[in-house]
Amino acid sequence: MAQVQEIARPLPRSYEVCVYGRWKFRVGSIVWLAFSRDEMTMGFAFPKEWRAIVVEAEPRKFMLPSLSDMRFNWLHARLDALDYDEMHDLVIDAWKWVVPKRVAAEWDARHAPLTKTNHARRTERSASYVPSQQE
Repeated sequence: MAQVQEIARPLPRSYEVCVYGRWKFRVGSIVWLAFSRDEMTMGFAFPKEWRAIVVEAEPRKFMLPSLSDMRFNWLHARLDALDYDEMHDLVIDAWKWVVPKRVAAEWDARHAPLTKTNHARRTERSASYVPSQQE
């Protein structure tokens, strides 16, 4: 849970609250990330259309929300089943679901690992790469 909080706390417009013993992150009044009371599971904003596919593909990691939460764009994940990179991506994507597109785009511009130009150059280099006999 601590790693998730480290990612979620500095995100623009996001803030943390404790409601009836459960830690949640909000943007405005919208909850976009929440932890179970035992802090073993996190619920997060996720497209309804993809829930069943994700749960069926990886049932050890993901679970459908409770029946009352099925009306929301929401999914649950077992924290111990996620590696750091996967958890990081789920948290960032969930946050992007609830912030204005402009806010998400500004965040992407500041945190993108590659600009389009650098990515294109890198792709060109890797396409023309020919391994030597020693490799």
